[in-house]
Amino acid sequence: MIKREAYMSRIRPFIGNDLVKVLTGIRRSGKSVMLGLIQEELCASGVDSGQFISINFENMSNAHLCTATALHDEIIRRAAEIKGKVYLFFDEIQEVDSWEKCINSFRVELDCDIYITGSNARLLSGELATYLAGRYVEFVIYPFSFAEFLELYRTVYPNADIRQCFSKYLTVGGMPYLSNLRYDEAASRQYLRDLFNSVELKDIVKRNNIRDVDMLERIVAYVTSNIGTTFSSTAISKYLKSEGRSVSPETVLNYIKACTDAFLFYQVKRQDLQGKKILTVNEKYYVADHGIREAVFGGNMRDINLVLENIVYMEILRRGYTVTVGKVGGKEIDFVCEDQGNKLYIQVAYLLASEDTIQREFGVYDRVRDNFPKYVVTLDEFDMSRNGIKHRNIRDFLLESEWN
Repeated sequence: MIKREAYMSRIRPFIGNDLVKVLTGIRRSGKSVMLGLIQEELCASGVDSGQFISINFENMSNAHLCTATALHDEIIRRAAEIKGKVYLFFDEIQEVDSWEKCINSFRVELDCDIYITGSNARLLSGELATYLAGRYVEFVIYPFSFAEFLELYRTVYPNADIRQCFSKYLTVGGMPYLSNLRYDEAASRQYLRDLFNSVELKDIVKRNNIRDVDMLERIVAYVTSNIGTTFSSTAISKYLKSEGRSVSPETVLNYIKACTDAFLFYQVKRQDLQGKKILTVNEKYYVADHGIREAVFGGNMRDINLVLENIVYMEILRRGYTVTVGKVGGKEIDFVCEDQGNKLYIQVAYLLASEDTIQREFGVYDRVRDNFPKYVVTLDEFDMSRNGIKHRNIRDFLLESEWN
C-alpha cells in the first residue's frame, strides 16, 4: 500500500481536534484507503481500534442508516459502549439524507474526531455551510501522481526502467486499483470504462436528475477531446447543433458544472497578467485522470501534447497551488501557479523539435518581467535551458520534490 505521505502530512496536524475532516475527490481515487491510513496512524499513536466506528454508505448492508435520524441513533448507541474519545469514519457520506445535521449533532453530543469522504464537490456547499461553517477542513484526494504510480508499478514490475513506467502511466493513468490488475491493458481499460460509467451514472446523472443522458455524453466527449484547449459553451452549442442536437449554452454550462462537481473535470480560468484580472470567457478544462480519457475515448498518444499538459496540471493541483492560464499580449502561458505569495510559470510542450518551436515555447515569457521561476517542460532528454528559463524533462519535473 502506498502511504500517500503528501496527503498525510496535511491531514496529520488536524488529527484529534474537533474540526470535521472532509476528504473529497473523484470516485475510486483512494479516499477510503486514506481513511485506513489515518486509522493506522491513530493506532501507532496509541489509540485503541475499538474506539473506531467506520461505516461505508455504499455498502448495501448499511442502507438502513442512510437517513440522519437512523445514523444518529445508531452512532449514539454504539458510542455509549466506548470509553474515551470516539473516532468516526463515514465513507461516501452524501448517500445519507440530511447528513449535515447528524454530523453537527455528533460534534455537540460526543467527544469525537470525525472523518468523512464524498465524491461530489457540492458536499461542501448549501446546508453544510450553515451547519458546519468554519468547523471543517477539506482535503481533495487525486489519482496517483507519477511518483506514486512509479513506486507501485515497480512493486509489480521491479525491472521496469523509468521510460517504460512513464509510457505505461501515459496510457493507463493513476487510478489506484489498477495495481491489483497488474496493469494488464485489457483489464485496466475495462475497469476504467466501468469507473467512468459509475461516475457518469451515480455522481452526475443521478445527483443532478439529468434526463437527456445522450446530450450529457456528447458534451463530456467534446470536453474530454479538447482538454487544455480554450473554448466557450457557445462553441460547444454550435458544434452540437451541427450534429443535429440543439442545446443552449446555459444547458452546456450546467452539464459541465455537474461534471466538475463530480471531480471528472477541473476548470482553469484565464488571467490577464498585464491587467492583473481574471478573464470570464474561454476557460480550459482538464480531466481528473488521463487513463480514463484513453480507456473511454482513446487518442492519448495522438494528443500527447494535451495529455502531457493534463498530467502537469494535475500534479500542480496535488502540490496545493491555485492555477490560472496566463494571457500576456497575444500569447498564453499554460499555467500560472500561486501558493501563499509564491509563484511559478509552467509551459508544457511535446518536443522542442525545431528552432521555431523553441522560440515559441520560451518566447511566451518575453513580456513577463518578474523574477519568479519559469519552466518549459517537455519529453526532450537534453537540457535546453536559456535566459534564466528552466527546461525540464517531464519525468524529472514530476519527480522533483520542489519546484523553485
